[in-house]
Amino acid sequence: MVNQLDSKLSLYHFYTAFIALLIGGSFGLLQTLVRSESITLPVELNYYQVLTAHGVLLALVFTTFFIFGFLYAGVSKTTGSFTNRRRKAAWIGYLLMTIGTITAVILILANQATVLYTFYAPLQAHPFFYIALALIIIGTYFASYALIAQYNGWRKENKGSKSPLFAFMTVATLVLWIIATVGVVLAVVLQFIPWSLGWSETINVALSRTLFWYFGHPLVYFWLLPAYMAWYIMVPKIIGGKIFSDSLARLAFLLFILFSIPVGFHHQLLEPGISEGWKFVQVILTFAVILPSLMTAFAMFATFEITGREKGATRLFGWVKKLPWKDVRFLAPFIGMLFFIPAGTGGIINASHQMNQVIHNTIWVTGHFHITIGATVILTFFGISYWIIPHLKGRVLTNRLNSLGIYQTVLWTVGMSIMSAAMHFSGLSGNPRRTQETSYSGHEVAASWGSYELAMAVGGTLLLFSIFLFIGIIINLAFFAPKGQEEFPIGESMREEKMPKLLENWKLWIGIAIVLILFAYTIPVIDIIQHSPPGSPGYKFW
Repeated sequence: MVNQLDSKLSLYHFYTAFIALLIGGSFGLLQTLVRSESITLPVELNYYQVLTAHGVLLALVFTTFFIFGFLYAGVSKTTGSFTNRRRKAAWIGYLLMTIGTITAVILILANQATVLYTFYAPLQAHPFFYIALALIIIGTYFASYALIAQYNGWRKENKGSKSPLFAFMTVATLVLWIIATVGVVLAVVLQFIPWSLGWSETINVALSRTLFWYFGHPLVYFWLLPAYMAWYIMVPKIIGGKIFSDSLARLAFLLFILFSIPVGFHHQLLEPGISEGWKFVQVILTFAVILPSLMTAFAMFATFEITGREKGATRLFGWVKKLPWKDVRFLAPFIGMLFFIPAGTGGIINASHQMNQVIHNTIWVTGHFHITIGATVILTFFGISYWIIPHLKGRVLTNRLNSLGIYQTVLWTVGMSIMSAAMHFSGLSGNPRRTQETSYSGHEVAASWGSYELAMAVGGTLLLFSIFLFIGIIINLAFFAPKGQEEFPIGESMREEKMPKLLENWKLWIGIAIVLILFAYTIPVIDIIQHSPPGSPGYKFW
């Protein structure tokens, strides 16, 4: 069992994440209903307020709180209880993140920060919105300190021993996060806060967007890596198998650090001010991240097949029947894995220069984000929730709650399939990414967008019902399920492996990552600073 004090720390993060999921999901449905012209918002709200709240609460708040809650529990389970000092740092991080979140949401609802979750300049929010974002980031640094210090403490006490895989993956995830947030911290502290306070009359838009996307793409892998942790470590245990290769898993996570950060320009392929040569370099690095993704897919399906054959499967795909399809702890993450196939394909299209011009700034991109975070990541998080909440609360996942979880997972899968498919297909016909209008003069295909928008509203409705059901199940698991001991599934490796010391040489891997970042960004950023047009004064929302 996880230490009771550490359990409380994790649970507070999970509860905050689930509140953000409920509120953010409700705003998401409102957004689709407005786009389909099914409702008209009251005068107190506007479409872009709803869109901003939806993006901030789900893409930033829900994911961050859930991930740190998961990491705290897993690290405590695999390395031992946190020291009082580390736990205190973790609580300080939680308080800073919570204060930042509440402040940001209040300003969004007051229509003083209607700048979307990307907060692109020249849109300008209230200064306290940017300060709130800074508080959230600072809070994660306190959290990261607690987790990394715990990992280092374990290594000092167990010199010569291989670190627990969960703890290693946690540090890799946090290294990626800390390096990536440097970009958004520089943008917020040096550009947005002085600009919004009036200390600077203009802002360098090209530089602000470049710094954001330096952060924005690895943010996707900050979402994904904890899901991969569950795939690599928990799913094999749940299906009665073992981890295919401990060393392969560690190498894959290190490669994600190297290949997911210096690639932000592929989100800026159609923006001026960045030379085509540097865009090409970063697109190549973007495609390199396919390698650890394929390594992950290979490892997972190897685990499935080997486990199935150990249980008696003989034919080519006989192992499929041996998987525990009626166990929501497996079903939800597995469907998330399947969603990642079209999600990864869409990512390749987004990063391809010619194809990107077809779907750029269309709702195709929104559809891609939804099957990445909204399907692959969140379905895995659902699967985690169904065992980690009862484990931390000393209760059990009953057969009835497991069955309800399967219904909830299927409902989410159907809703997300309908909504994301409508986004992808209408995006190919030019449906804009961010607008509440569904018909435009001069567009022959615009008449067909209405049906797609209606499909999105139907999908969004199913998703909100799924969230309601999920919250109900979680409340039952936390407070009403029978008391008992639910398994915290930590898998073991199939074979004893002597891990190369190189894999745990963090100075080496961080050094390589910094070299790649300096190579990919130094000259382009200097060019942007020297040759950008006069800065923009901004459009204020306060």
